[in-house]
Amino acid sequence: MSKVANEVIHRQLNWRYACKKFDPTKKINEADLNILLESMRLSASSYGLQPWKFIVIQNPEIRKKLLPLSWNQSPVVEASHLVVLTYKEKMDEPFIDRHMQQTAKVREVEVASLARLKTSIMGDLVNGARSEVINWWAQRQTYLAMGSFLITAALMEIDSLPMEGLDPIGYDEVLKLEGTGFKTLAAIAFGYRAADDKYQHIKKVRFDLADVVEIR
Repeated sequence: MSKVANEVIHRQLNWRYACKKFDPTKKINEADLNILLESMRLSASSYGLQPWKFIVIQNPEIRKKLLPLSWNQSPVVEASHLVVLTYKEKMDEPFIDRHMQQTAKVREVEVASLARLKTSIMGDLVNGARSEVINWWAQRQTYLAMGSFLITAALMEIDSLPMEGLDPIGYDEVLKLEGTGFKTLAAIAFGYRAADDKYQHIKKVRFDLADVVEIR
């Protein structure tokens, strides 16, 4: 298996921009959609706990309800797909046990052999000081998944718009998240840019590498 060439990665990262206007006639095929969703599932997370759930909104009526809760940003209804990123509000022992069970299954080991790892996680996230700010911790983990998605989409030449400009409480109500343990963090509209989206022609503005990277 050959790696992606450096110049390809650099070109696609420059190609990516926050698409403001999508072509509603162009749809992402199922194979490409699955890879994009896998990019989030396989994302890094602290302890590998994956304190998130990703809700793909396919129902056009639901997307219409979310539109006014998203500052009326047209990509919510015009993009090929919309995914809502939610985070686990609190960490608890049942969730950690579920992770231990999955780890034992995938790595073909006994659950008992993971007891030390479970104790460490419990002492940090459930019973430790970080339990007081666990929602912020979970949100940061979920943003890692967003980053993975955006880079993968760029490599596939699929346009995206990461969205924090939304009413998370309103989203929670529309998506009926109360009682699930998960809350809305952000969303990503994704698909293919409209030919007349003016933002695709605007140069990307970033500080120089020397301004943001310090080598010691």
